Amino acid sequence: MQTAHTLSPWRVCVAPMLDWTDRHCRTFHRLLTRHTRLYTEMVTTGALLHGDVARHLDFGPHEHPVALQLGGSEPRDLAHAARLAAQWGYDEVNLNCGCPSERVQRGAFGACLMNEPGLVADGIKAMQDAVPLPITVKHRIGLGKDETYALVRDFVGEVAHRGGARVFIVHARNAWLEGLSPKENREIPPLRYEVVHRLKQDFPDLTVVLNGGLDSDASMAEQLRLVDGVMIGRRAYQDPWCMRQWDRLFWEDAQEDAQEVGEEACDDSAISREHVEWAMVEYMERQMEQHGTPWPRVARHMLGLWNGASGARRWRRVWSDHSRKDDPVREVWDRARAARGEAVAHSL
Repeated sequence: MQTAHTLSPWRVCVAPMLDWTDRHCRTFHRLLTRHTRLYTEMVTTGALLHGDVARHLDFGPHEHPVALQLGGSEPRDLAHAARLAAQWGYDEVNLNCGCPSERVQRGAFGACLMNEPGLVADGIKAMQDAVPLPITVKHRIGLGKDETYALVRDFVGEVAHRGGARVFIVHARNAWLEGLSPKENREIPPLRYEVVHRLKQDFPDLTVVLNGGLDSDASMAEQLRLVDGVMIGRRAYQDPWCMRQWDRLFWEDAQEDAQEVGEEACDDSAISREHVEWAMVEYMERQMEQHGTPWPRVARHMLGLWNGASGARRWRRVWSDHSRKDDPVREVWDRARAARGEAVAHSL
């Protein structure tokens, strides 16, 4: 049996999701799982060169381990962004080579970079020369309808050999750069897990993390027998309660070691949805008091908390009612609890 010290830090991850995995989302997820690796939304190098760095990079110490995902292709700009990531205390910098959106393509980064492994290798090397953090790559298994293995094999080989990357997070679908929206690109190109498995076989010394379509704990466990880690996207966001047992299921040895050294371990048997909801209410109050953050900006991330439970729809309706945006958050919480309780009573 593996010990905690041999478990890959990338054993279970939550995918970077644009417009979703902001610091409020990550705070919510961290209430459910301590060890799962979390990622920011993609932040472009241009935003860090010319924008509000604090707005893009600020996060709380409770979010660790947390990685910054970058969008960019110019090695010098990537190195600058990586230095900022190190200064702000991130645990990893991840380069996006998988996003298929037209906006990203116009910026000459994302999935189109799979056609330029030399440029990616230069960017990875520039970041590694700049900071001691792990520099990782997230990419697809191919482009368009070309399903030949050579493209992704050669991409990984060159980026690892010339750039020095050791961790590859592989979305097990091709990226169709024309004709599909980003949402359709997450659903229509077929999943081909066997390609990711083959990459692990061909590059046994690299850390290979599989992403795409994993919709149950059983499917995660199955893939963890064949690759070093799994990355979960939509399931973590739409059904976040599933995350409560990941520490026990996938990080059990890490849990034991944490207890040995006196650290607080996450016991999923002690977690309740009510507890998580209340912790988020307190967090929303702090955000409002300290930063003036409207509570709906935070609450939207927890709307899936009661999915599958009685009264979830009525509860969600209260928290997503923007006509209440100026109400004190505790009043909204009281209404949401009452609405859920009424629905439960009517179902008995």
